[in-house]
Amino acid sequence: MQEIISFLRKYGIELNHTTSLILVLGIILVTAIVVHIILHSIVLRIFERRAHASSKIWLKIITQNKLFHRLAFTLQGIIVSIQSAIWLRHTEAGDILSLCAHLWIMLYALLSFFSLLDVVLDLSRRTSAISRLPLRGILQGVKLLAAVIVGILMVSLLIGKSPAILISGLGAMAAVLMLVFKDPIMGLVAGIQLSANNMLKMGDWLEMSKYGADGSVIDIGLTTVKVQNWDNTITTIPTYALVSDAFINWSGMSESGGRRIKRSINIDTSSVHFLSEEDKARLEKSNLLKPYLEEKGEELQTWNSENTGENGSSLDARRMTNLGTFRAYLTRYLTENPSIRKDMTLMVRQMAPVADGVPLEVYAFTNTVAWLEYEAIQSDIFDHVFAIVSEFGLRVHQTPGSNDVRAIGELMRPQQVN
Repeated sequence: MQEIISFLRKYGIELNHTTSLILVLGIILVTAIVVHIILHSIVLRIFERRAHASSKIWLKIITQNKLFHRLAFTLQGIIVSIQSAIWLRHTEAGDILSLCAHLWIMLYALLSFFSLLDVVLDLSRRTSAISRLPLRGILQGVKLLAAVIVGILMVSLLIGKSPAILISGLGAMAAVLMLVFKDPIMGLVAGIQLSANNMLKMGDWLEMSKYGADGSVIDIGLTTVKVQNWDNTITTIPTYALVSDAFINWSGMSESGGRRIKRSINIDTSSVHFLSEEDKARLEKSNLLKPYLEEKGEELQTWNSENTGENGSSLDARRMTNLGTFRAYLTRYLTENPSIRKDMTLMVRQMAPVADGVPLEVYAFTNTVAWLEYEAIQSDIFDHVFAIVSEFGLRVHQTPGSNDVRAIGELMRPQQVN
């Protein structure tokens, strides 16, 4: 400031200290306003207009995250700091202005860094290989760390102490800090584990009954994971819970291209019997069953002739049953079904008998993973199963309902005599 006073005295202008200070502050303010108008109203506006007109996606993403606006504010703070060092050095006003300028620079440098991370995140979402990684949680952890570091630097600048003193003092508060930032720290570690072990990605179908989650992952943050359930509700799960608790990730099924059908019907055990010759003749008319009946018939005839003899008991002979034939029919039916994958496990198996009958389970994979198509294929198969089972002399077990009990009561009621 003394240089300005000396310069003005050469031209016969006498100014006292207060007037000179006001003049210098006015020059700094005017310079800041001019720089602000040039940067924000001219340079950035022209740049944004060209970026929106451009076909390059990365240019639009940069302008959408206020990166250059915050860098411009950082540059303005640097200009004020330089002016303060030139015109107001060794003055109390200069020290205060310099302090404010340095705090301004730190704040907007931090915000610029945040915008840069947002740009990286948005650009990663445009890349198929990277978009499925949980980068948002990791970048949020980086933001938190950067905010803590800049916060320490700003406090040390305000109190005029070295940042090392504050950092050493934080050691005594480590337990408190661990308690306060427990969820962010655990979330950051969990996010790194999820990414490193390829446990969960954006868009995966996640099922976690403990939290009532069953749907698509729409966000993986630092502390929470958001799942949009199939009823369009949103379930929020702590990120660290995905590492500490068990969950089902259906992405393997989606990537395989086949979705499993695993459903059984209960056959009434009293309806199971050997096939008679009339039954065989009737069932042989089916193109699906004829090869099985011929092959199985020859096999049983050869075995019986070798092991029972002409006068052997029928109890020793092997014969075809309607349940076994029904299993063979369903296996052939599924093999011929164009909606069922042949390169994956396909079988119709008999489970252990229970009080409700003999469970007969269909185990196969559809050639689509789309939910609506899968349900339609599964329903069509079991529509056919329920309709065709009586052709084999079998009955499906069904617990008597109220109408059945009422009908039995009507039969057991004594007839009125006129």
